[in-house]
Amino acid sequence: MAKGTMSISEKLDISMRAIALKKAGDREGYDRLMKTLPLPPYIAKVTKEKEGLDVLLNSGWNLSEVEAEFGAEWLKK
Repeated sequence: MAKGTMSISEKLDISMRAIALKKAGDREGYDRLMKTLPLPPYIAKVTKEKEGLDVLLNSGWNLSEVEAEFGAEWLKK
């Protein structure tokens, strides 16, 4: 597995815990936990193009897979 990526199993575990929080009425906990999942690079690309790099960087999402896909420099320009 490439550096900065999470296994499907890890992603599923986080998703299931987040869903349990949402079902329990903890929307903030759900949002916080979901943002620990790596943002898919294609979504990051569209966000950067449409809304700008600052929005992407300040979104709170885990950008590890974006960095692994596009490189650290992509997140600086």
